[in-house]
Amino acid sequence: MENKEKIEMKKEIEKPREVGEIPKDISEKRKEIKKRKEVEAVMNIYTSFNNTLVHVTDMSGKTISKVTGGMVTKHNRLKANPTVGMFIAKRVAEQVKDLGIKSFYVRIRAKTGNPAPGPGANAIIKSLGREGFKISNILDTTRIPRGGPKKKGGRRGRRV
Repeated sequence: MENKEKIEMKKEIEKPREVGEIPKDISEKRKEIKKRKEVEAVMNIYTSFNNTLVHVTDMSGKTISKVTGGMVTKHNRLKANPTVGMFIAKRVAEQVKDLGIKSFYVRIRAKTGNPAPGPGANAIIKSLGREGFKISNILDTTRIPRGGPKKKGGRRGRRV
């Protein structure tokens, strides 16, 4: 009798699976692997003293999202504001979180020849940090003029 009971208990434990059903231990491992994967992106921030543009691309350069100051506010004078920069970062964060992006390489660019970027760049980076993104690298890619075209005026200079 005891042997029959043991056999019946084994049958209850080892239930046959339906076709296409994945064992629990394998499906749990897959979930863990998906959670670990962190996607990185490049964030290009262009800030002048009139506007702020944020362009997020993947590592190959394909556009993920693009937000400007004009998309956030209707006042031209406020497009380069740090406050508007925060709203830009919030909108970018909403678009990017769905794709699983966790960290950014940030490239800041000011207008060519300007000594410093506009006021929105610092606010964007700060608010992205608060949103929970990891900022791997911050790089200044402002273009520097080296020589350029000949100045107006001739040999003796421009006379007024």
